[in-house]
Amino acid sequence: MTNDHCVFLIDVDNTLLDNDAVIADLREHLVHVVGTECERRYWEIFEQIRIELGYADYLGALQRYRIERPREAQVLQISLYLLHYPFANRLYPGALDLLRQLHARGRPVILTDDDVVFQPRKIERAGLWGAVDGEVLIYIHKEEMLDDVARRYPARRYVMIDDKIRILAAMKAAWRDRLTTVFVRQGHYANDAALVAEYPAADMTVERIAELLNLSWLMANG
Repeated sequence: MTNDHCVFLIDVDNTLLDNDAVIADLREHLVHVVGTECERRYWEIFEQIRIELGYADYLGALQRYRIERPREAQVLQISLYLLHYPFANRLYPGALDLLRQLHARGRPVILTDDDVVFQPRKIERAGLWGAVDGEVLIYIHKEEMLDDVARRYPARRYVMIDDKIRILAAMKAAWRDRLTTVFVRQGHYANDAALVAEYPAADMTVERIAELLNLSWLMANG
């Protein structure tokens, strides 16, 4: 792959797509289908798997829930709900417009964490896969895979756009002046003041992804 002047790395959940709203919808659906007690148990399993694996695994949690309750046929409805969820309806305003602008200034690449089944499905159904021409990287811990990112997308400059200040700080520590970090204050992680205070400030902070449609920052970093 040729060396690009600038590669724009963009997170998905709560950066381009309102994942908090997706989870709220899933919670409501679970209560409707299996009831409050079973909904609570699903999220307990979900958190156990997150601790074990280091990433969110919605379908994996559903599989383990099914092992505990093998006669609960409603689990199939939950599976279909997840697989057919209209993720495109949960894109933040301006998300696709931003990706189109980034194409004109460099190479936009989706860089995200999570499993290798549901997360690609989400990205594809949201229209993000096509918006970046299939340039999608999904790792367990993306901040630990920067050597692989650089190997696949060599560039003079990188820009990382994310809602998690912890990840931005880790990437900045590794790549230093080679990287510009953009913190998008969307979602529960970005709005946890105590969590944000634990890490150095990003190079740039915006309240909404649509604010990046202002081309001035692109001219400086693209």
